[in-house]
Amino acid sequence: MIRVAIAGLGKIARDQHVPVIAASRDFELAAIASPHSRLDAVKCYDDLESLLRAERNIDAVALCTTPQVRYDMARLALERGLHVLLEKPPGVTISEVQALVEIAKRKGVALFASWHSRHAAAVEPARAWLASRRITNVSVAWKEDVRVWHPGQKWIWKAGGLGVFDPGINALSILTLILPGGLALREAALSFPSNCETPIAAELRLTTASGSPVLVELDFLQTGPQTWDITAETDDGRLTLSMGGTILQIDGKPITTGAKSEYANLYDHFAALVRERRIDVDLAPFQLVADALLCGRHIAAPAFLD
Repeated sequence: MIRVAIAGLGKIARDQHVPVIAASRDFELAAIASPHSRLDAVKCYDDLESLLRAERNIDAVALCTTPQVRYDMARLALERGLHVLLEKPPGVTISEVQALVEIAKRKGVALFASWHSRHAAAVEPARAWLASRRITNVSVAWKEDVRVWHPGQKWIWKAGGLGVFDPGINALSILTLILPGGLALREAALSFPSNCETPIAAELRLTTASGSPVLVELDFLQTGPQTWDITAETDDGRLTLSMGGTILQIDGKPITTGAKSEYANLYDHFAALVRERRIDVDLAPFQLVADALLCGRHIAAPAFLD
């Protein structure tokens, strides 16, 4: 068993990491580092340094903290020879994640930038179907209610918190996997509330390697039913991924996919990386966000009130 510690016991850790580790044949949850939360029947510490000082037999660390504090924790764990899983986004900047890759190489340990939406059941079948077809047009609608998914979480509106790109990067992680040849950002429009440092909505226009248009619409103020859809028109039919990559349809007909949850698949992959001491850090989704923030046109939006 791989003895793993979780740093950061927020919603994503409680909803996904803890139950998946509990059900895993590869991992054992050994301890938790969190300044504000505790979990029954698991050793808990206020910070990762205290945890690692007390628990000498930890093999790996899953970092589920806010991205603004993740780099120092990841560096601490890697320098001690531990394998590290980074929740998405893997950090605040591309350069800090690249620095972590160099540390992991030097220490000979696994480092995993875990784009969880890529591990949803229908994503790999979608990639395989698109690989042999000519893509003519792609559209993405990724719209959810921040008040439901991140209630009272002020960090998401601070620099490095990504704002609407926190969920939106999930869509970009799927796109950069299923569309062959890479994507180029052509233009972006970003809506910034007057009291926030990160955008609350965005529209990105990209092109595939063959020049086909890709439109990505992101919104953090959607109420009612939530929308996580990707549609690709091809020379051989229309592919639709819905519900965040869990449902696949070709020309409106459902396609059977795997039954495992995305986080179960994610931890299966992390187990393989740990055993093989490999690095899996794809920065393509993060690069598109950085490009949008670098060159996107800013649009003033009303103040956001949680």
